[in-house]
Amino acid sequence: MPAVLSRAPTPAPFPPGFVWGVATAAPQVEGAADADGKSASVWDGFARRPGAVARGDTPAVACDHYHRYRADFDLMAQLGVRHHRLSLAWPRLMPDGDGRVNRAGVDHYHRVIDALLERGITPWVTMFHWDLPQALEARGGWPERLVADAFADYADLIVRSYGDRVKHWITLNEIRVFVDNGYAIGRHAPGRKEKAELVNQAVHHALVGHGHGVRAVREHGGAGAVVGLCDNSSVPIPLVEEAADIAAAEALFAAQSCRVLEPIYRGTYGRTYLDFTSGWLPQMAPTDLELITQPTDFLGLNLYSGQCVRRGPDGRPEALAYPVHYPVADSPWLKLNARALYWGPRLAARVFGVEHLYILENGAGYDETPPVNGELFDLHRLEYLRACLRELKRASDDGVPVDGYFVWSFLDNFEWADGNGRRFGIVHNDFATQVRTPKASAAWFSRVCRQNALV
Repeated sequence: MPAVLSRAPTPAPFPPGFVWGVATAAPQVEGAADADGKSASVWDGFARRPGAVARGDTPAVACDHYHRYRADFDLMAQLGVRHHRLSLAWPRLMPDGDGRVNRAGVDHYHRVIDALLERGITPWVTMFHWDLPQALEARGGWPERLVADAFADYADLIVRSYGDRVKHWITLNEIRVFVDNGYAIGRHAPGRKEKAELVNQAVHHALVGHGHGVRAVREHGGAGAVVGLCDNSSVPIPLVEEAADIAAAEALFAAQSCRVLEPIYRGTYGRTYLDFTSGWLPQMAPTDLELITQPTDFLGLNLYSGQCVRRGPDGRPEALAYPVHYPVADSPWLKLNARALYWGPRLAARVFGVEHLYILENGAGYDETPPVNGELFDLHRLEYLRACLRELKRASDDGVPVDGYFVWSFLDNFEWADGNGRRFGIVHNDFATQVRTPKASAAWFSRVCRQNALV
């Protein structure tokens, strides 16, 4: 037998300093929905509507991470995780959305951040991960300018409070998702179905909020602070990796990014945007675009899947539908096309000139059975993550400026409208007992983190 076949395969290393982490979001894991002065978020209210969330699940308890964060961080450290993306709950810190500060909430996150640092884990803090204070929604929500103004005060508060220890900031998570699902089709909180002009005005106000988040970090973040947006960019994947289909993917990526990335990176609502809105432009203050286009330090991408595209017979991009039996997770929107982890970063760098990229979410959701004898072999998730990292490694080797990767999610959690049954975690959570059980994917990802290599 040849000697090479008698030893384990050689790990494929990522660049030195590559960031490996796990991600969570406050409304999905914290619970303690009304503890210590926290007010209701839009998700607290939305989940109480009959039929809004699968099985009637709510975020009221979730993973009880609010009370169990120290043990959860111990488990992260045991797995070799050295970076954690988390979010702060706006209604826990400013219960009315603006004005009054809840000191108990501020003190709680002081303890959370200190607990991470004590375990050698670097916090990456998302300012807003969808839990708008219900008090602001009652005043009109994101379609109203007052929410962007309130976000400015909120961003100032949190960066001033934690900027001495937090040096990695993410302004908002997935603008198009929380606006379109929340205000256009009503599938997510706050469950509204508004006309297109109101929806696109909400996107603009979210971009203004992003600008205020960047401004707050520049003004109060101190030395070494970095900040960026987290976007769920649609990823066109060229059917054939040759010039014609690659050009089609680039053109479609630019078109599909016209509401978020184009104003941030090009400083305008351009022709593609005007085509998308039939010539409508949002109401803007004179300084809005200057605020929105402040330079950021990185772009975060949440990548789960993509859409195959080719150059069509008419020379324009042609999107191709997935066939019936294409591999899919239990989340039906999640077609298991790992090539998104190559083309998403590459397109962002190529089309918008992004120089530093992080994958801030990537994973797969399944309706899994409980552990047996303390083990859960989530081989479907493990193999998909391995395939995704193989494509990300290919991107890195090709010179795409991708600097880190965060798996979604650390824990099974409250998965929005899918409730507690749709599990994305690499650690199983028993919602009845709150017992955590690392899955096979956790053990594998632990080795990836420790070796800085695809294993």
